[in-house]
Amino acid sequence: MTVLQLPDAASTRALGQALATIVRAGDLVVLTGDLGAGKTTLTQGLGAGLGVRGQVASPTFIVAREHPSLGDGPALVHVDAYRLGGLDELDALDLDSSLEESVTVVEWGGGLAEALAEDRLEIGIERPRGGLVDLPGEAEHDGVLGDHDPEAGVRRVTIRAVGPRWADTDLAALAAAVG
Repeated sequence: MTVLQLPDAASTRALGQALATIVRAGDLVVLTGDLGAGKTTLTQGLGAGLGVRGQVASPTFIVAREHPSLGDGPALVHVDAYRLGGLDELDALDLDSSLEESVTVVEWGGGLAEALAEDRLEIGIERPRGGLVDLPGEAEHDGVLGDHDPEAGVRRVTIRAVGPRWADTDLAALAAAVG
């Protein structure tokens, strides 16, 4: 298991770009973390690193979105399992048909998406207080400092490799890519 401290959204995107150098078609990435922790931000970096078409945004209301590759790399399938009621609904998305040709990222996938593949990366993102920061000139209001800045806030990222696919992968090397 690898644990990283990322100071902001830019470093979270940089981690996604670094992940793009080690993932390949058929890989599953399961993301967990509270609302606003940085799951989509990390996926944006992954999409940029893979060189996929389209803006990577949270697929909350459409549940799954495919971003085709603009080059010779794999496509990115981005799934938001938050609104899914269980494994049956995840299975109904028919991700198996694209799993082998794509890198599949499932946000809110903990306890659900593991059934999709024996080999996977499980990435947990923690961000204290949803990124509330004390901005210059702002006073404390009702015990909450400052305004909500979606780009700010340290993220604690835990990466766990599961299965033989990841047995020889040095995940700690990702730390160098994010500073």
